[in-house]
Amino acid sequence: MSDAMKNSEEINQLKEPMAVYTYNTAMPLYTLFGGDRAVRFSSDFEIIKLARQGFPKKALLALAKRISLNLQELSSILHISERTLQRYEDDAIIKTEYAEKAVELARLYTRGEEVFGSMDKFKLWMKAPSLIFKGEAPVSFLDTSAGFDMVFNELGRIEHGIFV
Repeated sequence: MSDAMKNSEEINQLKEPMAVYTYNTAMPLYTLFGGDRAVRFSSDFEIIKLARQGFPKKALLALAKRISLNLQELSSILHISERTLQRYEDDAIIKTEYAEKAVELARLYTRGEEVFGSMDKFKLWMKAPSLIFKGEAPVSFLDTSAGFDMVFNELGRIEHGIFV
């Protein structure tokens, strides 16, 4: 290959739009955390920044309501006692470790809605016992990172029509 052709290829590669390589999930996550009523995100970077700082309790409650989790289920997933969660004021900032789990939860439900085509269908699937999960509901595995991975992986199989 000649030097001119190599230079031409390098120039073309440099001119490729960056947008092709990025994916922004901020808006679906934004709606799960309550939109204007709780926390507003305009980019994934803002979600990360806020997760590092911690979320207001009202954002966590908005998420739980949107994905149909009761306070007991939410507290189990976040590894915080139900009573401790109840004691926080609505505007109180919940610690970073809980915020991080909440972001992961929102990511999972956003992905599930994409795969199932409806949040309602995905929520039903999450609470229904499944042979894939040894007779337990997928939501029961969300108290561990490995459980999140299992559910994400199963969503990938469902999306691609791979039923084991």
